[in-house]
Amino acid sequence: MSSLINSIDFPYVLGALVKVAIFWIMIMIICAYAVYAERRVLAVIQNRLGPNRVGWQGLLQPFADLIKFIFKEDIIPMSVNRALYVMAPIISLIPAMMVLIVYPFGPSDLPLPGGEILSQLVNDISTKLGLGWNVDLRTINLYVTSFNVGILYIFAMTGLGVYGIFIAGWASNSKYSLLGGLRSSAQMVSYELGLSLSIVAVLLMAGTLDLVKIVEQQSGWYGMRWNIFGGTSAGEGWQSLAMAVPAIFAFFIYLISAIAETNRIPFDLPEAETELVAGFHTEYSALKFALFFIAEYVNMTTVSVLAASLFLGGWNGPFINVFPWLGPIYFLAKVFFFLFLYIWLRGTLPRLRYDQLMSFGWKFLLPAALLNIALAATIAVLVY
Repeated sequence: MSSLINSIDFPYVLGALVKVAIFWIMIMIICAYAVYAERRVLAVIQNRLGPNRVGWQGLLQPFADLIKFIFKEDIIPMSVNRALYVMAPIISLIPAMMVLIVYPFGPSDLPLPGGEILSQLVNDISTKLGLGWNVDLRTINLYVTSFNVGILYIFAMTGLGVYGIFIAGWASNSKYSLLGGLRSSAQMVSYELGLSLSIVAVLLMAGTLDLVKIVEQQSGWYGMRWNIFGGTSAGEGWQSLAMAVPAIFAFFIYLISAIAETNRIPFDLPEAETELVAGFHTEYSALKFALFFIAEYVNMTTVSVLAASLFLGGWNGPFINVFPWLGPIYFLAKVFFFLFLYIWLRGTLPRLRYDQLMSFGWKFLLPAALLNIALAATIAVLVY
Protein backbone atom coordinates (compact mmCIF):
# COMPACT_ATOMS: atom_id res chain seq x y z
CA MET A 1 0.00 0.00 0.00
CA SER A 2 2.78 2.43 0.87
CA SER A 3 4.48 1.79 -2.47
CA LEU A 4 1.21 2.61 -4.26
CA ILE A 5 0.71 5.86 -2.34
CA ASN A 6 4.30 6.96 -2.93
CA SER A 7 4.29 6.10 -6.63
CA ILE A 8 4.62 8.91 -9.18
CA ASP A 9 1.27 8.13 -10.83
CA PHE A 10 -0.86 8.30 -7.69
CA PRO A 11 -1.29 12.12 -7.76
CA TYR A 12 -2.35 11.81 -11.39
CA VAL A 13 -4.88 9.10 -10.51
CA LEU A 14 -6.23 11.17 -7.62
CA GLY A 15 -6.50 14.23 -9.88
CA ALA A 16 -8.28 12.19 -12.53
CA LEU A 17 -10.78 10.92 -9.95
CA VAL A 18 -11.45 14.49 -8.79
CA LYS A 19 -12.04 15.57 -12.41
CA VAL A 20 -14.34 12.60 -13.03
CA ALA A 21 -16.40 13.52 -9.96
CA ILE A 22 -16.64 17.20 -10.99
CA PHE A 23 -17.50 16.39 -14.62
CA TRP A 24 -20.05 13.77 -13.53
CA ILE A 25 -21.83 16.25 -11.27
CA MET A 26 -21.79 18.84 -14.06
CA ILE A 27 -23.22 16.41 -16.63
CA MET A 28 -25.94 15.32 -14.18
CA ILE A 29 -26.91 18.97 -13.64
CA ILE A 30 -26.92 19.57 -17.41
CA CYS A 31 -29.13 16.52 -17.97
CA ALA A 32 -31.51 17.53 -15.15
CA TYR A 33 -31.95 21.02 -16.51
CA ALA A 34 -32.14 19.76 -20.10
CA VAL A 35 -35.34 17.99 -19.01
CA TYR A 36 -36.57 21.22 -17.41
CA ALA A 37 -35.62 23.23 -20.51
CA GLU A 38 -37.38 20.71 -22.74
CA ARG A 39 -40.60 21.01 -20.75
CA ARG A 40 -40.46 24.82 -20.77
CA VAL A 41 -39.53 25.17 -24.46
CA LEU A 42 -42.21 22.69 -25.53
CA ALA A 43 -44.67 24.65 -23.40
CA VAL A 44 -43.79 27.83 -25.31
CA ILE A 45 -44.10 26.03 -28.66
CA GLN A 46 -47.49 24.55 -27.66
CA ASN A 47 -48.77 27.74 -25.97
CA ARG A 48 -48.69 26.28 -22.45
CA LEU A 49 -47.03 27.34 -19.20
CA GLY A 50 -44.92 24.31 -18.36
CA PRO A 51 -43.47 23.64 -14.88
CA ASN A 52 -43.38 26.96 -12.99
CA ARG A 53 -44.41 26.14 -9.40
CA VAL A 54 -41.38 24.55 -7.67
CA GLY A 55 -38.93 27.38 -7.06
CA TRP A 56 -38.64 30.59 -9.06
CA GLN A 57 -39.97 29.88 -12.57
CA GLY A 58 -39.91 26.19 -11.70
CA LEU A 59 -36.10 26.00 -11.48
CA LEU A 60 -36.26 23.47 -8.62
CA GLN A 61 -38.50 21.10 -10.60
CA PRO A 62 -35.62 18.68 -11.46
CA PHE A 63 -34.92 18.17 -7.74
CA ALA A 64 -38.61 17.60 -7.04
CA ASP A 65 -38.68 15.00 -9.81
CA LEU A 66 -35.60 13.30 -8.35
CA ILE A 67 -37.19 13.06 -4.91
CA LYS A 68 -40.38 11.70 -6.48
CA PHE A 69 -38.49 8.98 -8.38
CA ILE A 70 -36.49 7.97 -5.29
CA PHE A 71 -39.53 7.56 -3.03
CA LYS A 72 -41.96 6.23 -5.62
CA GLU A 73 -42.99 2.59 -5.21
CA ASP A 74 -40.75 0.29 -7.22
CA ILE A 75 -43.05 -2.27 -8.80
CA ILE A 76 -41.49 -5.39 -10.35
CA PRO A 77 -43.98 -7.55 -12.29
CA MET A 78 -44.08 -11.20 -11.24
CA SER A 79 -43.41 -12.68 -14.70
CA VAL A 80 -40.18 -10.80 -15.48
CA ASN A 81 -36.64 -12.19 -15.59
CA ARG A 82 -35.71 -10.44 -12.38
CA ALA A 83 -31.92 -10.35 -12.75
CA LEU A 84 -31.94 -8.99 -16.31
CA TYR A 85 -34.86 -6.70 -15.52
CA VAL A 86 -32.83 -5.00 -12.78
CA MET A 87 -29.59 -4.96 -14.79
CA ALA A 88 -31.05 -3.39 -17.96
CA PRO A 89 -31.18 0.28 -16.82
CA ILE A 90 -27.70 -0.08 -15.31
CA ILE A 91 -26.37 -1.48 -18.61
CA SER A 92 -27.88 1.52 -20.41
CA LEU A 93 -26.46 4.13 -18.05
CA ILE A 94 -22.91 2.96 -17.25
CA PRO A 95 -21.53 2.94 -20.85
CA ALA A 96 -23.13 6.34 -21.44
CA MET A 97 -21.31 7.75 -18.39
CA MET A 98 -17.94 6.14 -19.22
CA VAL A 99 -17.28 8.47 -22.17
CA LEU A 100 -16.96 11.48 -19.84
CA ILE A 101 -13.22 10.92 -19.52
CA VAL A 102 -12.51 12.05 -23.11
CA TYR A 103 -14.75 15.15 -23.19
CA PRO A 104 -12.45 18.15 -23.92
CA PHE A 105 -14.21 20.85 -21.87
CA GLY A 106 -11.45 23.40 -22.41
CA PRO A 107 -7.85 24.04 -23.52
CA SER A 108 -4.78 22.30 -22.16
CA ASP A 109 -2.61 24.03 -19.54
CA LEU A 110 -5.36 26.43 -18.53
CA PRO A 111 -4.18 28.89 -15.83
CA LEU A 112 -5.96 28.09 -12.56
CA PRO A 113 -6.72 31.14 -10.36
CA GLY A 114 -5.10 30.55 -6.99
CA GLY A 115 -3.35 27.49 -8.36
CA GLU A 116 0.04 28.36 -6.89
CA ILE A 117 -1.39 28.70 -3.36
CA LEU A 118 -3.37 25.48 -3.79
CA SER A 119 -0.26 23.64 -5.04
CA GLN A 120 1.75 24.74 -2.01
CA LEU A 121 -1.08 23.71 0.33
CA VAL A 122 -1.38 20.23 -1.20
CA ASN A 123 2.40 19.72 -1.21
CA ASP A 124 2.68 20.83 2.43
CA ILE A 125 -0.05 18.38 3.46
CA SER A 126 1.58 15.54 1.50
CA THR A 127 4.95 16.33 3.15
CA LYS A 128 3.42 16.19 6.63
CA LEU A 129 1.82 12.84 5.75
CA GLY A 130 5.13 11.54 4.40
CA LEU A 131 3.82 11.09 0.86
CA GLY A 132 6.42 13.23 -0.90
CA TRP A 133 4.15 14.47 -3.69
CA ASN A 134 5.12 17.36 -5.96
CA VAL A 135 1.81 18.62 -7.33
CA ASP A 136 1.64 21.58 -9.72
CA LEU A 137 -1.84 23.10 -9.95
CA ARG A 138 -0.85 26.39 -11.55
CA THR A 139 -2.30 25.07 -14.81
CA ILE A 140 -4.91 22.36 -15.40
CA ASN A 141 -6.26 20.36 -18.32
CA LEU A 142 -10.05 20.45 -18.65
CA TYR A 143 -10.26 16.79 -19.64
CA VAL A 144 -9.59 13.61 -17.71
CA THR A 145 -7.40 11.88 -20.26
CA SER A 146 -6.30 12.09 -23.86
CA PHE A 147 -5.54 8.95 -25.85
CA ASN A 148 -5.13 8.27 -29.55
CA VAL A 149 -8.27 6.15 -29.98
CA GLY A 150 -10.68 8.49 -28.22
CA ILE A 151 -13.28 8.46 -31.01
CA LEU A 152 -13.26 4.66 -31.19
CA TYR A 153 -13.63 4.51 -27.41
CA ILE A 154 -16.72 6.77 -27.53
CA PHE A 155 -18.39 4.72 -30.27
CA ALA A 156 -17.53 1.47 -28.49
CA MET A 157 -19.07 2.63 -25.20
CA THR A 158 -22.18 4.27 -26.65
CA GLY A 159 -22.77 1.24 -28.88
CA LEU A 160 -23.26 -0.88 -25.75
CA GLY A 161 -26.35 1.11 -24.79
CA VAL A 162 -28.51 -0.87 -27.20
CA TYR A 163 -28.01 -3.97 -25.06
CA GLY A 164 -29.66 -2.30 -22.09
CA ILE A 165 -32.72 -1.34 -24.12
CA PHE A 166 -33.05 -4.74 -25.78
CA ILE A 167 -32.55 -6.61 -22.49
CA ALA A 168 -35.21 -4.39 -20.87
CA GLY A 169 -37.66 -5.28 -23.62
CA TRP A 170 -36.96 -9.01 -23.44
CA ALA A 171 -36.77 -9.33 -19.64
CA SER A 172 -40.08 -7.50 -19.12
CA ASN A 173 -42.04 -10.42 -20.63
CA SER A 174 -44.38 -7.97 -22.39
CA LYS A 175 -45.18 -7.81 -26.09
CA TYR A 176 -45.09 -4.00 -26.04
CA SER A 177 -41.70 -3.93 -24.36
CA LEU A 178 -40.34 -6.64 -26.66
CA LEU A 179 -41.44 -4.78 -29.78
CA GLY A 180 -39.80 -1.62 -28.45
CA GLY A 181 -36.56 -3.51 -27.74
CA LEU A 182 -36.51 -5.10 -31.20
CA ARG A 183 -37.20 -1.77 -32.88
CA SER A 184 -34.41 -0.19 -30.89
CA SER A 185 -31.87 -2.85 -31.85
CA ALA A 186 -32.58 -2.45 -35.56
CA GLN A 187 -32.74 1.33 -35.44
CA MET A 188 -29.62 1.97 -33.38
CA VAL A 189 -27.48 -0.45 -35.39
CA SER A 190 -28.74 1.03 -38.67
CA TYR A 191 -28.10 4.65 -37.79
CA GLU A 192 -24.85 3.95 -35.97
CA LEU A 193 -23.38 3.05 -39.37
CA GLY A 194 -24.29 6.45 -40.78
CA LEU A 195 -23.10 8.16 -37.60
CA SER A 196 -19.66 6.53 -37.61
CA LEU A 197 -19.13 6.88 -41.37
CA SER A 198 -20.11 10.56 -41.35
CA ILE A 199 -17.04 11.57 -39.30
CA VAL A 200 -14.53 9.96 -41.68
CA ALA A 201 -14.25 13.25 -43.59
CA VAL A 202 -13.21 14.97 -40.35
CA LEU A 203 -10.72 12.22 -39.57
CA LEU A 204 -9.18 12.65 -43.04
CA MET A 205 -8.61 16.31 -42.21
CA ALA A 206 -7.42 15.78 -38.64
CA GLY A 207 -5.30 12.64 -39.12
CA THR A 208 -5.99 11.46 -35.58
CA LEU A 209 -8.67 9.78 -33.46
CA ASP A 210 -7.70 11.77 -30.36
CA LEU A 211 -10.61 14.11 -29.59
CA VAL A 212 -8.38 16.54 -27.67
CA LYS A 213 -5.96 16.88 -30.61
CA ILE A 214 -8.83 17.25 -33.10
CA VAL A 215 -10.09 20.26 -31.14
CA GLU A 216 -6.60 21.75 -30.69
CA GLN A 217 -6.00 21.54 -34.45
CA GLN A 218 -9.00 23.83 -35.01
CA SER A 219 -7.22 26.75 -33.33
CA GLY A 220 -6.45 29.60 -35.72
CA TRP A 221 -8.38 32.05 -37.86
CA TYR A 222 -9.07 33.93 -34.60
CA GLY A 223 -10.62 30.81 -33.11
CA MET A 224 -12.81 30.06 -36.15
CA ARG A 225 -10.73 27.51 -38.07
CA TRP A 226 -13.41 24.89 -37.56
CA ASN A 227 -13.63 21.62 -39.41
CA ILE A 228 -17.02 22.51 -40.88
CA PHE A 229 -15.15 25.22 -42.81
CA GLY A 230 -12.43 22.77 -43.87
CA GLY A 231 -10.12 24.54 -41.47
CA THR A 232 -7.78 21.81 -40.23
CA SER A 233 -7.03 20.40 -43.68
CA ALA A 234 -3.65 21.12 -45.27
CA GLY A 235 -3.06 24.15 -47.45
CA GLU A 236 -3.79 27.87 -47.24
CA GLY A 237 -6.35 30.17 -48.84
CA TRP A 238 -8.88 28.43 -51.10
CA GLN A 239 -7.12 25.09 -50.57
CA SER A 240 -7.92 25.12 -46.87
CA LEU A 241 -11.61 25.64 -47.74
CA ALA A 242 -11.78 22.82 -50.31
CA MET A 243 -12.76 20.25 -47.69
CA ALA A 244 -15.61 22.45 -46.48
CA VAL A 245 -18.06 20.84 -48.93
CA PRO A 246 -17.67 17.24 -47.66
CA ALA A 247 -17.38 18.60 -44.09
CA ILE A 248 -20.77 20.34 -44.35
CA PHE A 249 -22.35 17.19 -45.83
CA ALA A 250 -20.77 15.13 -43.05
CA PHE A 251 -22.14 17.53 -40.43
CA PHE A 252 -25.75 17.14 -41.57
CA ILE A 253 -25.42 13.37 -41.98
CA TYR A 254 -23.99 13.19 -38.46
CA LEU A 255 -26.74 15.41 -37.06
CA ILE A 256 -29.57 13.32 -38.53
CA SER A 257 -27.92 10.04 -37.51
CA ALA A 258 -27.32 11.33 -33.98
CA ILE A 259 -31.00 12.21 -33.54
CA ALA A 260 -31.98 8.69 -34.64
CA GLU A 261 -29.21 7.07 -32.57
CA THR A 262 -30.52 8.69 -29.39
CA ASN A 263 -34.15 7.70 -30.14
CA ARG A 264 -35.45 11.24 -30.31
CA ILE A 265 -38.42 12.56 -32.30
CA PRO A 266 -38.92 12.12 -35.23
CA PHE A 267 -37.03 8.83 -34.74
CA ASP A 268 -38.35 7.75 -31.32
CA LEU A 269 -39.84 4.46 -32.57
CA PRO A 270 -38.48 2.33 -29.66
CA GLU A 271 -40.76 4.30 -27.30
CA ALA A 272 -43.63 5.33 -29.61
CA GLU A 273 -46.16 6.08 -26.87
CA THR A 274 -49.12 6.11 -29.27
CA GLU A 275 -48.31 2.61 -30.57
CA LEU A 276 -46.48 0.70 -27.84
CA VAL A 277 -47.78 2.35 -24.64
CA ALA A 278 -44.20 3.37 -23.79
CA GLY A 279 -42.05 0.85 -25.65
CA PHE A 280 -39.15 -0.93 -23.99
CA HIS A 281 -39.70 0.69 -20.56
CA THR A 282 -43.44 -0.04 -20.30
CA GLU A 283 -42.99 -2.29 -17.24
CA TYR A 284 -40.50 -0.01 -15.42
CA SER A 285 -41.26 2.43 -12.63
CA ALA A 286 -39.59 4.63 -10.02
CA LEU A 287 -35.79 5.00 -10.14
CA LYS A 288 -35.25 2.27 -12.76
CA PHE A 289 -37.52 4.22 -15.10
CA ALA A 290 -35.52 7.38 -14.39
CA LEU A 291 -32.19 5.65 -15.17
CA PHE A 292 -33.27 5.02 -18.77
CA PHE A 293 -34.01 8.69 -19.27
CA ILE A 294 -30.79 9.78 -17.58
CA ALA A 295 -28.97 7.51 -20.06
CA GLU A 296 -30.92 9.06 -22.95
CA TYR A 297 -30.02 12.60 -21.95
CA VAL A 298 -26.38 11.66 -21.28
CA ASN A 299 -26.24 10.19 -24.80
CA MET A 300 -27.79 13.38 -26.15
CA THR A 301 -25.04 15.32 -24.40
CA THR A 302 -22.39 12.96 -25.81
CA VAL A 303 -23.47 13.38 -29.44
CA SER A 304 -23.72 17.14 -28.84
CA VAL A 305 -20.16 17.16 -27.45
CA LEU A 306 -18.96 15.21 -30.50
CA ALA A 307 -20.75 17.55 -32.92
CA ALA A 308 -19.25 20.59 -31.20
CA SER A 309 -15.75 19.05 -31.01
CA LEU A 310 -15.55 17.48 -34.47
CA PHE A 311 -17.24 20.17 -36.55
CA LEU A 312 -17.57 23.45 -34.61
CA GLY A 313 -14.15 23.79 -33.02
CA GLY A 314 -14.98 22.54 -29.53
CA TRP A 315 -13.74 25.16 -27.06
CA ASN A 316 -12.24 27.34 -29.83
CA GLY A 317 -13.72 30.77 -30.50
CA PRO A 318 -12.88 34.49 -30.75
CA PHE A 319 -10.39 35.91 -28.20
CA ILE A 320 -9.56 32.45 -26.85
CA ASN A 321 -5.85 33.30 -26.90
CA VAL A 322 -6.42 36.41 -24.80
CA PHE A 323 -9.02 34.99 -22.40
CA PRO A 324 -8.44 31.21 -22.24
CA TRP A 325 -11.29 30.73 -19.73
CA LEU A 326 -13.68 31.61 -22.56
CA GLY A 327 -12.95 28.07 -23.85
CA PRO A 328 -15.30 26.21 -21.48
CA ILE A 329 -17.98 28.86 -22.08
CA TYR A 330 -17.75 28.44 -25.87
CA PHE A 331 -17.79 24.67 -25.47
CA LEU A 332 -20.88 24.59 -23.26
CA ALA A 333 -22.66 27.15 -25.46
CA LYS A 334 -22.21 24.89 -28.51
CA VAL A 335 -23.39 21.83 -26.57
CA PHE A 336 -26.45 23.74 -25.32
CA PHE A 337 -27.22 24.81 -28.90
CA PHE A 338 -27.44 21.19 -30.02
CA LEU A 339 -29.53 20.24 -26.98
CA PHE A 340 -31.91 23.09 -27.82
CA LEU A 341 -32.06 21.81 -31.40
CA TYR A 342 -33.17 18.40 -30.10
CA ILE A 343 -35.96 20.05 -28.12
CA TRP A 344 -36.99 22.28 -31.02
CA LEU A 345 -37.29 19.31 -33.36
CA ARG A 346 -39.38 17.41 -30.82
CA GLY A 347 -41.90 20.24 -30.72
CA THR A 348 -41.95 20.64 -34.51
CA LEU A 349 -41.76 17.32 -36.37
CA PRO A 350 -44.16 14.34 -36.39
CA ARG A 351 -42.95 10.79 -35.83
CA LEU A 352 -41.96 8.74 -38.89
CA ARG A 353 -43.41 5.32 -39.65
CA TYR A 354 -41.01 2.49 -38.94
CA ASP A 355 -40.64 1.51 -42.61
CA GLN A 356 -39.86 5.15 -43.46
CA LEU A 357 -37.29 5.23 -40.69
CA MET A 358 -35.42 2.14 -41.89
CA SER A 359 -35.67 3.07 -45.56
CA PHE A 360 -34.24 6.51 -44.85
CA GLY A 361 -31.35 5.04 -42.90
CA TRP A 362 -30.35 2.28 -45.30
CA LYS A 363 -31.39 3.72 -48.69
CA PHE A 364 -30.42 7.37 -48.24
CA LEU A 365 -28.27 8.14 -45.21
CA LEU A 366 -25.79 5.24 -45.50
CA PRO A 367 -25.16 5.72 -49.28
CA ALA A 368 -24.84 9.48 -48.69
CA ALA A 369 -22.20 8.87 -46.00
CA LEU A 370 -20.24 6.51 -48.29
CA LEU A 371 -20.38 8.96 -51.21
CA ASN A 372 -19.23 11.75 -48.91
CA ILE A 373 -16.20 9.66 -47.88
CA ALA A 374 -15.34 9.19 -51.56
CA LEU A 375 -15.77 12.95 -52.17
CA ALA A 376 -13.57 13.87 -49.19
CA ALA A 377 -10.86 11.37 -50.22
CA THR A 378 -10.92 12.62 -53.84
CA ILE A 379 -10.57 16.27 -52.78
CA ALA A 380 -7.77 15.35 -50.36
CA VAL A 381 -5.83 13.58 -53.12
CA LEU A 382 -6.40 16.19 -55.86
CA VAL A 383 -5.91 19.36 -53.80
CA TYR A 384 -3.33 18.34 -51.20
